[in-house]
Amino acid sequence: MRFRLSTLLLLCVTFFSSEINAQDTTIEYKTDYYWQQQTDYTMDIDMDVKTYQFTGKQTIKYTNNSPDDLSRVFYHLYFNAFQPDSEMDARLQSITDPDGRMTDNVGTKENPIFESRISKLKDDEIGFIKVSSLNLNGKALSYEIEGTIMIVDLETPIKAGETVDFNMVFNGQVPVQIRRSGRNNKEGVALSMAQWYPKLAEYDTEGWHADPYIAREFYGVWGNFDVKITIDKDYIIGGTGNLQNADEIGYGYTPNDVKHKGKKLTWHFIAPNVHDFTWAADKDYIHDTMQVLNGPMLHFFYKNDLPKDNLESWKKMQPKTVELMQYFSEHIGKYPFDQYSVIQGGDGGMEYAMSTLITGNRSYGSLVGVTAHEMAHTWFQFLLATNEAKHEWMDEGFTSYISTLAMNEIMDEKKENPLSRSYLGYAFLANSGVEQPLTTHADRYNINQAYGISAYSKGAVFISQLGYIIGDDNLKTTIKKYYTDFAFKHPKPLDIVRTAERVSGLELDWYLIDFAQTTNTIDYAVTNVEDKKVTLERIGLMPMPLDLTITYTDGSTEDFYIPLRMMRGAKKTSATVKDDWAWAYPTYTLETSKTVQSVQLDPKGLMADIKQDNNVYPVATE
Repeated sequence: MRFRLSTLLLLCVTFFSSEINAQDTTIEYKTDYYWQQQTDYTMDIDMDVKTYQFTGKQTIKYTNNSPDDLSRVFYHLYFNAFQPDSEMDARLQSITDPDGRMTDNVGTKENPIFESRISKLKDDEIGFIKVSSLNLNGKALSYEIEGTIMIVDLETPIKAGETVDFNMVFNGQVPVQIRRSGRNNKEGVALSMAQWYPKLAEYDTEGWHADPYIAREFYGVWGNFDVKITIDKDYIIGGTGNLQNADEIGYGYTPNDVKHKGKKLTWHFIAPNVHDFTWAADKDYIHDTMQVLNGPMLHFFYKNDLPKDNLESWKKMQPKTVELMQYFSEHIGKYPFDQYSVIQGGDGGMEYAMSTLITGNRSYGSLVGVTAHEMAHTWFQFLLATNEAKHEWMDEGFTSYISTLAMNEIMDEKKENPLSRSYLGYAFLANSGVEQPLTTHADRYNINQAYGISAYSKGAVFISQLGYIIGDDNLKTTIKKYYTDFAFKHPKPLDIVRTAERVSGLELDWYLIDFAQTTNTIDYAVTNVEDKKVTLERIGLMPMPLDLTITYTDGSTEDFYIPLRMMRGAKKTSATVKDDWAWAYPTYTLETSKTVQSVQLDPKGLMADIKQDNNVYPVATE
């Protein structure tokens, strides 16, 4: 997902296991304790493009791989959020800085008054999913709907290890496009079908995750999707899965040029081992393809009525998308699916299984940048499927980290520290007084800006700074090992930290605790220099190992490294390694062999020290 930082902020189980390459490491990670549920969907959908309503038949083959007998299940009915007085509507009206895509300013620029766009939807503009019938193994079930959640109590529990069939008949209405999904977005895309079907909630070692939809993050059950979509024959569909009947519909994609009986076509998609299914449809899509060497086929869907410059940008962007796919496959792990689609639609940029929806009226640079971010989500959330409602920083932050590095290389940006804006964003938040810890649920941030900076900037800093702590080579190995061990699973924060520990041999529990579970900050200072003696002080509560560069009076320089005692070791470095520094001691004295002229803490800017002015000696003067 794409977060629009303010100007100030900008400135200041495995289905494809055979395709995931093991890394060069002797470390074996045992996951005998781990289990996850399985949901296999079969859906037949009939869409009326005039009324924007659809009917559906759904079968879910549900395998309870947990050790628990389940006496109830929950479904997500996301489209119900787009109704006046919904929880999403209420949140828009209560938060101090609501999302501008979902609100209208009826005040002035100086004194804004925001009105929720959802609150003004008419009956034929709202979204809904209505369930006509639901049964379990042929036996009718009763259910209760509370907003975007359907609660189903079971007379006969689903036993541990049992596989059952849920059968449902439902109908829905596609809302006017407000957030992510909907009809007729601002660029005229007819259907952006995200979070559109009744979806079983996830049950894991922490219990059920039946969070209401308040416009933030998602968490889904791994499974296989077999989806048939019947729609007016003039429409072209792109999205999740592999098309099964290209010949039947004359899929060039140019179904308009093929003689068909009747007014509708049925598109048949199969998507193996994903945890969501998304599609978009429009009459005016151009469809291009580009093959990635030893990788997937890339598909591009964009409207033919875009301005000429934008059309050229969509063409120019395609070989860069190939490079992005290759970059992520090389630096994280091989992309395991047969196709990936970049589709004009939605309200900005949003990732989905095997695809992304992105608005198309963009400059070339913006088009590549957002595509880079959304494609990177394929790894950080769609393959490494964290619960992003609880750990949104692992999803958005890790994605921001790797996509920023990819852009720096592929677009030849030549930035010495590509993540500098993330560090500035985090420092701004840490000094603002409104920061909340990264353990905060995505829906529970007091203000949207704090959520955005936490998830995107601080999350990116978390993984970048991990490289500062364990060394860049160890970080690269950690990311690949993390993918090898946890692709097609639901990793948690401890999993990335434990992976880094196994790779580096260092103790890192303190890092997860201080940086992700508290709002403790890093602040180290050079407090005194006398001849050959440098005194350092830890002012912030959060400990760190230190890199520093000293310039001597004879003009020579020397790099030093001070390990953190609780790490029980040190990263590999060419610097002069000094005695470790235990957190409980507020000061540290470093002795040198020559007279000191100046000192610079963290010369590469990879430590998230929130007060930079005390990191140098002598203090810079204007």
